[in-house]
Amino acid sequence: WTAEEAIGQSVRTLLYFEPGPFELAMEQLLANGEWVGELVQTRKDGSMLTIEGRWTLVKSETGEARSVLAINTDITERKNLEAQFLRAQRMESIGTLAGGIAHDLNNLLAPIMMGVDLLKRFEPRPDSQRVLGNIERSARRGADLVKQVLSFARGVEGTRVPVDPEHIIREIEIIGQNTFPKNIRFEVQVPRDLWLVTGDPTQLNQVLLNLCVNARDAMPDGGTLTLAATNAKVDAQYAVMNRGVTAGHYVILEVNDTGFGMSKKVQERIFEPFFTTKEVGKGTGLGLSTVLGIVRSHGGFVNVYSEPGRGTTFKVYLPAQVEGEKVGEEAEQPVSLPRGSGQTVLLVDDEAPILEVTRETLESFGYKVLTAEDGAQAIGVYATHRDKIAVVLTDMMMPVMDGAVLIAALRRISPTVKIVAASGLSDNGNVARAAGAGVRNFLAKPYSADAMLTMLHRVLHDEVSRSPTVGPGP
Repeated sequence: WTAEEAIGQSVRTLLYFEPGPFELAMEQLLANGEWVGELVQTRKDGSMLTIEGRWTLVKSETGEARSVLAINTDITERKNLEAQFLRAQRMESIGTLAGGIAHDLNNLLAPIMMGVDLLKRFEPRPDSQRVLGNIERSARRGADLVKQVLSFARGVEGTRVPVDPEHIIREIEIIGQNTFPKNIRFEVQVPRDLWLVTGDPTQLNQVLLNLCVNARDAMPDGGTLTLAATNAKVDAQYAVMNRGVTAGHYVILEVNDTGFGMSKKVQERIFEPFFTTKEVGKGTGLGLSTVLGIVRSHGGFVNVYSEPGRGTTFKVYLPAQVEGEKVGEEAEQPVSLPRGSGQTVLLVDDEAPILEVTRETLESFGYKVLTAEDGAQAIGVYATHRDKIAVVLTDMMMPVMDGAVLIAALRRISPTVKIVAASGLSDNGNVARAAGAGVRNFLAKPYSADAMLTMLHRVLHDEVSRSPTVGPGP
């Protein structure tokens, strides 16, 4: 403020948008002769700053209040960093909580998925097949969501498989049409010759979903949300002009909205963690930073184009597989599952539904099954029937005695025992614990009957490598 602008003005109206806290501070100053605290002031341009004030009442020789010596320190940046630190701590707590919830959810989903596999073998009516298909898709989607939470909260690296981007786009289109306001119109533009990409389908789904949610929020009065995909070749010239970009073939996933757009100033910060233009309680500021992290982990990059009042376009570039077969309905056709030939499996899990449905599945495919509800019980069963048991399938997280301790105990009884470890927390930590205990085979829960039977067949026929083998989940 210049002297001309400030002289003659009341500090109360010049610097304080809400004068209440200032007046309270003045009351304490006049009563006590000093005041120390924090206040929010208004800058000349209308923006806010937080100050830490140390005010001292200056009196005349007769003891009358004459003036105030105010030393104000701008602590706006410090307060912002404190807020980010608290949010980071909260996210760390959420990550820890997510791990425990994921374990329980995976145990709930496992018997559903394996039960569907079992029911399909009874050749149900066509209408029942559709119901079973819906149950299976929902359970798999639930399992994917659990993995997504763990992936974000713990930084777990997702699997990399060939992905047809059209499948991801169509799934997001269905979600949007079913959940977004009806005044938002969807348009999808996908060419027939779209290339494949290599990536984690769940993480790529999360990328598009986050972008679509932002597009929805940018159109409170409705508008058009366009999902498009194109093949593109990035040449060396473009790569040199854009840091971190590698020349090659890409698939561009585009999300366009007709909302209120963004200024250049906002665009410069949108990928910063915890930065958000949404109201308090309506956005964490983590959506776009998550998008950028996932895309970079896939070897891609993101461009954004926006103007105030003219909408926003996000373009996600993902490295393409120019040569390769499309993944489609063929992957979902039923295949002949490997069967057992009377071998005995010791099944160890603290969840009764998992024990039951897994036992039924194994018995249906030619195995004999012994069960135990925890590690301590499993040791007793194994000691009694060690000559009959061909392989042990054990959960890693159990009460009384967990999987790692059980594996070590079984190794002491029989160093050559064949073991398959399983856990709903399929992160590197559990794989390492299993490998450290001498187990080279790991199943990520919830696993399908196909994954379990294939893994058991490999183990029983010694079709394993020296490094830990991680079986596929759903």
